[in-house]
Amino acid sequence: MNKKKRRLLIRSIILILLTSAVVYTLYANFTKDERGQIKAGDPAPDFVLTDMEGKKHKLSEYEGQGVFLNFWGTWCKPCEEEMPYMNNQYKKFKDQGVQVLAVNVSESEFLVNRFASKHNLEFPIVIDKNGEVLNAYGVDPLPTTFLINPDGKVEKVLTGTMTEEDVKKYMESIKP
Repeated sequence: MNKKKRRLLIRSIILILLTSAVVYTLYANFTKDERGQIKAGDPAPDFVLTDMEGKKHKLSEYEGQGVFLNFWGTWCKPCEEEMPYMNNQYKKFKDQGVQVLAVNVSESEFLVNRFASKHNLEFPIVIDKNGEVLNAYGVDPLPTTFLINPDGKVEKVLTGTMTEEDVKKYMESIKP
């Protein structure tokens, strides 16, 4: 009789754990969609973040210009791969009304500065310390880039690594 009770108890615990896992998975999937998935045609949510030199960047102050808004991390290999391409094209397009804002996802200034120096990056790099901008845009995975037109609307959302030709083509598409 004792063996039967123990077996029943173990089966009940396993059933409770499995049920909890299913409930959590359903909850996580349904709440993820509500957090702000920004898509083409949506107005770009405004934010203010500070760059590595202490200058504040407010997205709405770039109205009238195209903004190449890139979310990235120093540990992200695809991000690292596309950074030189973004830098090369930034040099060509910044005087044509296209700005690059690279939003780092909550890493230390030391790591971000070291990364920027290693790659000689010239465009503004801001750190989203508490992930508010990341969540407002519903970013997942990294890298994710939002092409924002001069009117402040999202033209396109891009995930994954871009080639230099891709970066050039996308910057050309948001040029005023």
